[in-house]
Amino acid sequence: MLRTLAAAAVAGLLALGPAAAQDFPTRPITLVVPFAAGGSTDLVGRLIAERMSAELGQPVIVENKGGAGGNLGAAQVAKANPDGYTILMGTVATHALNPAIYKKMPYDPVTSFAPISLLAIVPNVLIVNPEFPAKTTEELIVLLKKEPGKYSYASSGNGTPLHLSGELFKSMAGVDMQHIPYQGAGPALVDVLSGQVPIMFDNLPSSSSHIKSGKLRALGVTTADKATSFPDIPTIAEAVPGYETYTWNALFAPAGTPPEVVAKLNAAANKALADPKVQARLADFSAKPVGSTPEQLGEHVKKEIAKWAPIVKASGAQVD
Repeated sequence: MLRTLAAAAVAGLLALGPAAAQDFPTRPITLVVPFAAGGSTDLVGRLIAERMSAELGQPVIVENKGGAGGNLGAAQVAKANPDGYTILMGTVATHALNPAIYKKMPYDPVTSFAPISLLAIVPNVLIVNPEFPAKTTEELIVLLKKEPGKYSYASSGNGTPLHLSGELFKSMAGVDMQHIPYQGAGPALVDVLSGQVPIMFDNLPSSSSHIKSGKLRALGVTTADKATSFPDIPTIAEAVPGYETYTWNALFAPAGTPPEVVAKLNAAANKALADPKVQARLADFSAKPVGSTPEQLGEHVKKEIAKWAPIVKASGAQVD
């Protein structure tokens, strides 16, 4: 009798699964941004979260969980209940670079997550404090070659796209400068603005207002093409042929999240990206809205892993 009741109870719980997925969401959703507040991933996350909240009828609350190049926040989501109420703002760092950079990973970038949607592609930019003598990338290279190891550059942390941008620049330009990692782009920017560290590779969105105000000097964008919002900033590739890095943002849920829940989150994310106000805000900092199906994002991650692994190896960037 007890076995029969237990079996009936389990069957009843299983039967509630699709219904619960159909009613999703019935409470607030946590969007984990695996970097400190103030960086481009945080900016894109908050912009998308606000619009998704309106679409889903429940608040999408951003929670910043920085550390280990994004691994701490990503691992938190990978281990969360697969019910759609905890999702991740993933990046090229969490899903393509870190697996090549970190010897030990707390999650698998492919099997630990259910892809939701690719959101945006974001350029990086080489910036300096305005008091720094170099006014162009070419002048920076000359200065660094004249006094190797004298100057330092800041990044959002070991193993992040911004760290890799700097290491790739050093390798391809044949220069030497010291890397100073921070717990996110926001804290790094504070020290560059104050002159504590003269140079930084940053995501263009998080430093764009400082570039416009003259508090930072932009030497070059890291993408192959110029940024639409800053057409006067040359590409680094003009001084270092073949140089190119960028980042991207995408939404992921824990592996095992019901497909119906993933589909609802995907629809909300893509509607958010289609909003003219969201597109205009993204364009302000040269972030290109993309959008995708979950399957397309899954393929994108696999291609990015294959693309970045040899670049990371060549740069020598690795974290124990």
